[in-house]
Amino acid sequence: MNRRQEISRRALLRRTAGLVGAAAFPYIVSSSALGNSGGISASNRITIGCIGVGGRGTGVMQALLTTGQTQVVGICDVDSNRCNAVKDLLARKYKSAGCASCTDFREIVARDDIDAVMIATPDHWHALSAIEAAKAGKAVYCEKPLALTVEQGRKMVEAAHRYGIVFQTGTQHRSEAHFRRACELARNGRIGKLHTVEVEIPGSMSTAGFGFGPPPETLDYDMWLGPAPEAPYSPKRVDAFGWRWILDYAGGCVTDWGAHHIDIAQWGMGTTDTGPIEVRGEGVFPRDGLFDSALRWQYEARYANGVTVVCFAKAELLARGQYPNGIKFIGEKGWLFVDTGRIDAEPKSILKEEIGPNEIHLYESSDHASNFIDCIRTQKPTAAPVEQAHRSVTVCHLGNIAMRLGRKIRWDPTTEKIIADDKASRMLSRPMRSPWRL
Repeated sequence: MNRRQEISRRALLRRTAGLVGAAAFPYIVSSSALGNSGGISASNRITIGCIGVGGRGTGVMQALLTTGQTQVVGICDVDSNRCNAVKDLLARKYKSAGCASCTDFREIVARDDIDAVMIATPDHWHALSAIEAAKAGKAVYCEKPLALTVEQGRKMVEAAHRYGIVFQTGTQHRSEAHFRRACELARNGRIGKLHTVEVEIPGSMSTAGFGFGPPPETLDYDMWLGPAPEAPYSPKRVDAFGWRWILDYAGGCVTDWGAHHIDIAQWGMGTTDTGPIEVRGEGVFPRDGLFDSALRWQYEARYANGVTVVCFAKAELLARGQYPNGIKFIGEKGWLFVDTGRIDAEPKSILKEEIGPNEIHLYESSDHASNFIDCIRTQKPTAAPVEQAHRSVTVCHLGNIAMRLGRKIRWDPTTEKIIADDKASRMLSRPMRSPWRL
């Protein structure tokens, strides 16, 4: 394939298709994962630009490369040390000059030789990065939780649809067989009429040992803050187990783990295109320090079909060793419980039930990264589409709003508006620090 044919191939992909993690870099990427084991020729690989190459971002990059159908040609991170380390690693593995690196995601999005972007930034950067990538016609793999606010999530959905791109959210449970199995059993009435879904997730963390000072020269701290309010630098603020518990950048474990488990709850209830009509709850919040997301909580989301989702966290994330963590579907004839690597039921006979050919069969995917790449090639919907991810994390956002205000909120899932509560309604969006805007 000559260069002109290759450019035409990429143009066709785009027409049919329509920053930054803070953990250390712990992953070793094999030569085969980097596309050096034969298989698809370089000219036919999907080219990837990675926005955020911290611990999580590097893990997702590795998964995408392991498909054998991709090549990373650009990386972006506001920490130049981390960015350069990944760039050097890729150069050694590719036995070439490697790929370009930058600290501004817009340089990745602007490149004509990139088919898709992987976004693994702190939550407050997801919407800006994903929307700009959609405008450029790139397929998007965006880590969960989808967005910092309900408004940002809806705008991500609108951009993905407007520009016709393939979009995969990093809710990997959608590609795990036992989660799909539990949801299919619940959807097909094996536990009788569903009335309650209990969702337990770990609580957030409180701050310990934080301090302030100048940021390191290797970190573009102003870019790290981006659209978030100006704030003094602290190592705890930018650490992966720091920003997650600060509401300017994330939603605590309410959204972090909630994005996974509420998504499975929605899948098993058959409510992936809607949401609750009422949310109430209470939480315990830090009294001082940097972190301000709920440490422990319980909120209840009531749906128009009569089902109530009860989401709770009984202890802080690191206060107990092995925490209970999963989704329990409770019906009139029994229950189903599912978490990472385990499915259980009462009565046990439910687990032996077969799903008939004329019953509900949910989207089947056995590998989240491969599903994304396959969907880029086929233009089919992904296992974790943007609309469903938005609907799921919206439940989490509403839980946070109800707990922070200490009162029940009423929600219209059709208009995506809070009913008759101006203060709560204002919390569906956030102002952005200049010059950033959606």
